[in-house]
Amino acid sequence: MAARAAGAVVAPGNDTPAKSGFWALTIGSIGVVYGDIGTSPLYALRESVLAAVGSEAAAAEPVILGILSLIIWALLIVVTAKYVLILLRADNNGEGGTLALMALASRVLYSGRGIVILLGIISGALFYGDAIITPALSVLSAVEGLKIATPSFDDYVVPITVVILIALFSVQSRGTAKVAAFFGPVMLLWFAAIAAAGLWHVGRNPVVLLAFNPWYGMSFLIHHGLIALFTLGAVFLVVTGSEALYADLGHFGGGPIRFAWLTVALPALTLNYLGQGALLLADPKAIANPFFLLFPHWALLPMVGIATVATVIASQACITGAYSLTRQAIQLGLLPRLEIRHTSEALFGQIYMPRVNTLLLIGVLLLVALFRSSGALASAYGIAVTGTMVVTTMMAFVVVWRVWRWSLAAAAALILPFLFIDVAFLAANLLKVVEGGWIPLALGGVVMTVMYTWRRGSRLLFEKTRKQETPLEFLVAKLEKSPPQRVPGTAVFLTSDPGFAPTALLHSLKHYKVLHEHNVILTIETADTPRVDNGARVRMEPVGKTFSRVVLRFGFMETPNVPKALAVARKLGWQFDIMSTSFFLSRRSLRPAAKSDMPRWQERLFIALTRAANDATDYFQIPTGRVVEVGTQVAL
Repeated sequence: MAARAAGAVVAPGNDTPAKSGFWALTIGSIGVVYGDIGTSPLYALRESVLAAVGSEAAAAEPVILGILSLIIWALLIVVTAKYVLILLRADNNGEGGTLALMALASRVLYSGRGIVILLGIISGALFYGDAIITPALSVLSAVEGLKIATPSFDDYVVPITVVILIALFSVQSRGTAKVAAFFGPVMLLWFAAIAAAGLWHVGRNPVVLLAFNPWYGMSFLIHHGLIALFTLGAVFLVVTGSEALYADLGHFGGGPIRFAWLTVALPALTLNYLGQGALLLADPKAIANPFFLLFPHWALLPMVGIATVATVIASQACITGAYSLTRQAIQLGLLPRLEIRHTSEALFGQIYMPRVNTLLLIGVLLLVALFRSSGALASAYGIAVTGTMVVTTMMAFVVVWRVWRWSLAAAAALILPFLFIDVAFLAANLLKVVEGGWIPLALGGVVMTVMYTWRRGSRLLFEKTRKQETPLEFLVAKLEKSPPQRVPGTAVFLTSDPGFAPTALLHSLKHYKVLHEHNVILTIETADTPRVDNGARVRMEPVGKTFSRVVLRFGFMETPNVPKALAVARKLGWQFDIMSTSFFLSRRSLRPAAKSDMPRWQERLFIALTRAANDATDYFQIPTGRVVEVGTQVAL
């Protein structure tokens, strides 16, 4: 997952945008999509070599070539083949990402949908671990370059990192449109700089080009046993951020993302890793920080500055990606409603979520304070990303088999090799659990528990309230036979089940004993597509002479706006006037039941989540002056 913060939006389903916007989208994708994977050279090779030989011994040429070979082929197989060539084609109406893939896969399964949804929950939960670790690790690794320039900065690395991170999270509420315009050019400069530095050292020691032979990587794995597995976990750091390729599909289009990877990001990353390997062969002591030691002394401080900006961009991608994922999870019924603020009128994807921002900042600062160095923090990285990749690959198998209609054997032949590689990386990263890998697992476990509790509690609440409700047609027929006192205007009653009379309507009749001239039973549905066209936004049908049933549909990437959607209903014959309309909402107050279908702890958690949920009036963007809330008590 990555930011949806910059560039022009590609129409859903468009893989190749108009030529006039192709280059702008390509530059934009370099800034937003490749910020995370583009800053991996800061620490990835160093951690891989240290995992293989430790900090004391010098790495022999076969070890360096073996690690470089694993890195190169990880970039070629995991990123280029799996994501660029295959997954970018597995779009859900032009959108990518874990939850978009989950919705696409679950749509074509008649049985097993629960398993796919569970996989989506696992993947989404693990992403939050990535969203917290990436800013801490990236910014720390960039600021540590100051120690190479002068050791006197050693005591200031953590404070400077904390200041940068606090500043980054503090400006989120203002939106990132203006800053995002510089993302592409800055990252283009970054890739040019790291490619040039790598190329210089490769030219001085071209033996590293032998790493393109996959045998060196295979030989390293065969002859180093358990150490090779530890090393593989560190090698995986070079592909962290590749999920962004898929997550930002709808924002930039497949064409620009592919072109940017094949012509800019992949060549630059490959040259830089080869250059670091060449440096280590020439000077084993450069293992202290092989990335910054690629550059001459006069270029160190400028590169620290560029690296810091690049890591801030990588962090921005994860932050806005967390916003995007949270919004999707809310729309898919996996999380309670949370406040969403739109920070741009022009760019739909520009949103800010205060609670998510605060929780991410707290988590990031705790990690920096706890680990205090990128080397220590790197051990906590990888598990969340590998877990997400494994889930993505499993759901991709369903899409290739059922959506693309490949035979079972052909789908397995295509996907299983990628799944084998992902599982191998996951197994290697699980060795880091004690060293810090437990952090993303624990965080993912908490988020999974919240998602599962919300989904289960919502279903139980729906089933419990259903037993107390009256079929809508029966109530309407009864009201038309014995009509109560009428008052002018229109009443809109929100409900999650259009087949039954809303609780707010029943309580209004019970207490006020009046009925409006026009009454609308309104249901808001979330489609399994990212967006819904206006032509399919509204569905209306009469229920008696004075009642209508209206269903508004929104995609899981959209933020519901009820007044704007109801304006579409005018074309269907409803003379909607917001100033003569009252919206009736039912506000449920939950309390523990003597006997509940959920464990006591889960019941209390669900009640706490409902209280923390954002007000429906704000979430659906209904004018507060037109809302009447009717309170009810429900025992779980």
